[in-house]
Amino acid sequence: MSYDLETVRAQFPALALTDNGTRRIYFDNPGGTQVPLRVADAVADCLLTKNANIGAHFTTSKEAGAVVQSAREAMADFLNAPDSSEIIFGQNMTTITLHLSRSIGRTFSPGDEIVLSRMDHDANVGPWLQLARDLSLEVKWLPFSKTSFEFDLADLDDIFSARTRLVCVGGASNMTGTINDVATICAKARAVGALSYIDGVQSAPHIPIDVQQLGCDFFVCSAYKFFGPHQGVLWGRRDVLERLEPYKPRPLTSELPWCFESGTQSHEGIAGILAAVEYFAEIGRTMAGDYLKNWSQFSGRRQHVHAAMELLFDYEKTLAARLIDGLLEIDGVTIQGISDKDAEDRRVPTVSFTHESIAADAIAAALAEQNIFVWSGDFYAVDSARTLGVYDTGGTLRVGPVHYNSLEEIDELLQAVRDLVQD
Repeated sequence: MSYDLETVRAQFPALALTDNGTRRIYFDNPGGTQVPLRVADAVADCLLTKNANIGAHFTTSKEAGAVVQSAREAMADFLNAPDSSEIIFGQNMTTITLHLSRSIGRTFSPGDEIVLSRMDHDANVGPWLQLARDLSLEVKWLPFSKTSFEFDLADLDDIFSARTRLVCVGGASNMTGTINDVATICAKARAVGALSYIDGVQSAPHIPIDVQQLGCDFFVCSAYKFFGPHQGVLWGRRDVLERLEPYKPRPLTSELPWCFESGTQSHEGIAGILAAVEYFAEIGRTMAGDYLKNWSQFSGRRQHVHAAMELLFDYEKTLAARLIDGLLEIDGVTIQGISDKDAEDRRVPTVSFTHESIAADAIAAALAEQNIFVWSGDFYAVDSARTLGVYDTGGTLRVGPVHYNSLEEIDELLQAVRDLVQD
């Protein structure tokens, strides 16, 4: 078995769309991916045949409840969570984090310390800064190198103290693409008695996730970044969740996971999450046979999903290598991220760059005219942009290929950039 790009692409209706006869090339994926047909079908089926609140005796309510439970089990497989009751659904990573931060804050005292990262999206920074302001907590910062684009984790030995209570860091950067050594960060946090809160929004679409191996206390991601609908998912360690007091309406149960899911959830969105995980599982069953042995500790869907993610990441590394090599050949371009060939395992395929004379937004607009979709700006990674010195100059141009993109699309983008900067 091997990776079959055409079979994969055929599952995504959006990839066949054209505008005035020009096909769309989606490199805006770090901001949100396209979905396979099965995800849209699952959303529609839930709305059309299972549209009810859950918890009642009648058929639609029971069926909606079954969909939600199946999706919890699917996400437990996707993340290698010990139990599906540790899976909590919400609107998106940002909203979940704002909500849960209030409960986590109830365990802190004035003068306690939280450690934030200069590399993170503000969804894993802003909520904690607000919490620190409200509770008189001290904030410490983990910097990253603007030449290696990585943390020096020895810095944590000086940053941590007896009052460190929480460490918040991303699994991968949405600007530089760096994959962080989350397992080491979590181990260091655990050694000083601190909780770890991992933003997995940019790592979950690209690499196999095993929350037990990572050793984190919380892992949160957004399904619309891994080929699902606009939904958020949080995994929390049961013993930690059970120590927290949720903010919730009085009638809501105190049992996990529902106590952290105030109000009616988007059951149709949750159905789409289930379908997205099943999409990965199918790739694992049909294309990732050579990778199954690497995940022999798992079985069934859990094994298939993790084998699929490893296969897809290997393919994405070929896309990133072609993209980086091509950009390095263009005069005036600076890649704001890891570009060494021997470090391809330490970055996701998200590649940001600047040009010495053309603003990132101008490049993005010119590419859009050719139906090549990219983002420009700081992407809410405020401290990353400031560290790299691009915050006040319009940020970077971000190209984010995923496994449904092709080498030919990479080449087309590179030619478009070359033509633009040479004019």
